[in-house]
Amino acid sequence: MTNWRKMALGAVLFAFSVTGLKAQETVTLKQAIEFALQNKAEAQKAKLDVRNADYQIMEAKAGALPHINGVANITYNPILQTTALDTGAFSGGPSNIQLISLGQKWNAGGGLQLSQALFNQQVFVGLKAAKSTKEFYQLNAQLTDEQIIERVSNAYFQVFTIQQKKETLESSYSSTEKARNIIKSLFDNGLAKKVDLDRTNVNLTNISTVLKQQQNGINQAENALKFYMGMPIENKIQLVKEDMEITPHLLEDKIATDERTEVLILDKQKQLLEFNKKAIEAAYYPTVNLNANYSWQGLGDKFPLTNGKNNGVYWADYSAVTLGINIPIFNGFATKARVAMAQIELDKLEVDRKDTKLGLDLSYQNAKSQIENSLASLENQKANVQLAETVTSNTKSNYQYGLATLTELLEAENALVEAKNNYSNAILEYKIAEIQYYKSKGELKTYLK
Repeated sequence: MTNWRKMALGAVLFAFSVTGLKAQETVTLKQAIEFALQNKAEAQKAKLDVRNADYQIMEAKAGALPHINGVANITYNPILQTTALDTGAFSGGPSNIQLISLGQKWNAGGGLQLSQALFNQQVFVGLKAAKSTKEFYQLNAQLTDEQIIERVSNAYFQVFTIQQKKETLESSYSSTEKARNIIKSLFDNGLAKKVDLDRTNVNLTNISTVLKQQQNGINQAENALKFYMGMPIENKIQLVKEDMEITPHLLEDKIATDERTEVLILDKQKQLLEFNKKAIEAAYYPTVNLNANYSWQGLGDKFPLTNGKNNGVYWADYSAVTLGINIPIFNGFATKARVAMAQIELDKLEVDRKDTKLGLDLSYQNAKSQIENSLASLENQKANVQLAETVTSNTKSNYQYGLATLTELLEAENALVEAKNNYSNAILEYKIAEIQYYKSKGELKTYLK
């Protein structure tokens, strides 16, 4: 084989290997969460909000920095305003009223203007508030991450539970098919009734129908998981069984909620509302501003930008520096009313904080109770599965020796399927309770360890 053919074959084999990797990707719960935290729209928008806060700080700083503007203008006066002047009065002679034109046909000017806030309480408060706003967005991004972890974990466990139920049905189908084959062999030899064979075939058809429904349920659950991950829906994924293992937890009687993200966000909102109140109170303070300008002006009967003094256009510069102080005295109690309204918003937030802490305590106690109940249910359902397996095994054996009817055999198979499904549901209930337990403690990122 020539070298170029070897290279072509290698390229084809590599392409098939890459396609195989893309065809189905094994995804652990940790990987699913990490992918979501990087790709889900809510996480990306939360990160953008944090970046946007830097520009809000920059904008707030601008109020304390000097502002410089360049200005330029040109004016043409087709008809000059006139005024009546007594020219005789200027020379000490008799009165002589004449109409005198004021100004020039053309007026051009340009210059620089500078303004600097020397003292403005609102500017200083706004700068502090902007920094707290960034901290608020950082906490909000943290809360967004926790919400994403909760949704992805729930969806992940849902997919796995449906897959377990499908595996149970597949096992039941295989077992029933073996029984059908035995019955068919007995029927062919005149040792079994046709109705027994028909009933077994009907049962197989029913199981096959449910299996198709289960596969559709798996597809929908996987699509929901990929949506919560921010993953393209067409991607194929395979979950990891170890993530469904039951982990015992040391349950505490009470938990501290002051460091929960929900409470920290409310505390940061309180700080922002306090800054808002201070910004309103700043209206009681005087403001001091420095303004300066330097300009150059041209006046004359001709277009000033192309003519100088010799052509009747006169140019001159001028400048001014102003220190201004504004002292508020009375505004009809408007500031007082706004301060009172700001305080009411603070009082309402304090009520929300107490209610939130109470809700977090309730969530923990409910999650704790659910975990305890789920553990008890798991033990019972596990025992039921073992008992159902024993009953099914004995019934199969008895049926082969004519000691049990086909109805008893099918009922035993159905009972085993139900017991296994109940056990799968119990695992799901425990894992969902575990999510709420971690959430109530603010430890959802445990799944990332």
